[in-house]
Amino acid sequence: MTEPAVPPPTPATELSSPKEAVGGWLQTLRTGDIGSLPIIIGLILIVIVFQSLNPTFLNAFNLVNLCLQIAALGIMATGITLVLMLGEIDLSIGSVSGLAAAVLLVTHVNHGYAPLLAVLVAVLVGTLVGLIQGSIFAKIGVPSFIVTLAGLLIWQGVQLRVLGEQGTINLPPAGTLVRWAQFSFVPRWLAITLAALAPLLYLLLSLLTRRRRAAAELPVTPLWLPIAVAVILLVLLQLVVAKLYLDRGVPWTFVFMVLVVVFFDWLLRRTAYGRKIFAVGGNIEAARRAGINVDWIRISVFALCSTLAAVSGVVAAMRLGFANQQSGSGETLINAIAAAVIGGTSLFGGRTRRYAPLLGALVIGSIANGLELLSLSSDVRLIVTGTVLLAAVVIDALVQRSRTSHGR
Repeated sequence: MTEPAVPPPTPATELSSPKEAVGGWLQTLRTGDIGSLPIIIGLILIVIVFQSLNPTFLNAFNLVNLCLQIAALGIMATGITLVLMLGEIDLSIGSVSGLAAAVLLVTHVNHGYAPLLAVLVAVLVGTLVGLIQGSIFAKIGVPSFIVTLAGLLIWQGVQLRVLGEQGTINLPPAGTLVRWAQFSFVPRWLAITLAALAPLLYLLLSLLTRRRRAAAELPVTPLWLPIAVAVILLVLLQLVVAKLYLDRGVPWTFVFMVLVVVFFDWLLRRTAYGRKIFAVGGNIEAARRAGINVDWIRISVFALCSTLAAVSGVVAAMRLGFANQQSGSGETLINAIAAAVIGGTSLFGGRTRRYAPLLGALVIGSIANGLELLSLSSDVRLIVTGTVLLAAVVIDALVQRSRTSHGR
């Protein structure tokens, strides 16, 4: 009896020429995987429009201010990205950030806590809030929309109670917290070094991914592609750093926000915990049958979201130098959700793009900054922000439909 012939292994295919690479990229777009292309195009359009309307939009002073402004937003958007990955929503993050800001000011200013201890207490309050809300959602089964909507009101009330009759509490102008958030900037040599290391790290990770795909006999990108992207990234980052140091430089708060985004991106894509979040958001029943502790994933994600909302509130209070009854209210919630969605996080759960909170915060922050330079009223800002958010959701729905029709 002759044994059936075993087919030879299929070698890894490489799209070697630029024409083949472009063709493969266009084919990927047609299947619904559009990557960060809409965000990049949107950012370019935003820059062109606002620079043409106000020549100060791209000057060094305004760009440094933009970095300071989006730090808190990017941190909060990172937290809501995790919840959206589950296909859920957290409407209380604005109130949690305001409550954390109030706790920080009361403990530090009124009760004399050391700055670091006051920050720690404020952040832990956010973690506790997330654990409570996540447990009610996961263990009792109350929809996250209802739990966090109630939380929005409850934590706002607690914030008012914590602030008391004072209403507004100011941080010491020469204190550690204000100096770090408003006047601390990365030394120029360090900023140049970081701007050089980031593309190098990207290149190394791309080459490692390429080698793993080749070992698994999967199609790989041509070698020249990650090298070209790294070179372009290196040039752009060095130009941005040079521009920022025409004024004060790169704020530490901005660097902190970038580190938070990078860490959680690594957590999602390189750890078992992150893969479980993807699994629960993609198909909860399949995740449960695969042995994943769904309740624990849900509770922990809501705790992380509220913790990051508290960190965001602390950073915002340190930058502004005060906390009051309006801290965390207004556009805070909608801007954070808009930044996550515009950055590429799906409202249907189980899918997000790399560094989505950072890209989304850049878009939302640039729009708000540009409209302020034009001295437009808040009603116009709300209309523009809402329109951009609607466009992002429509694109996400179309992408989801295209991916489904292509069986992805």
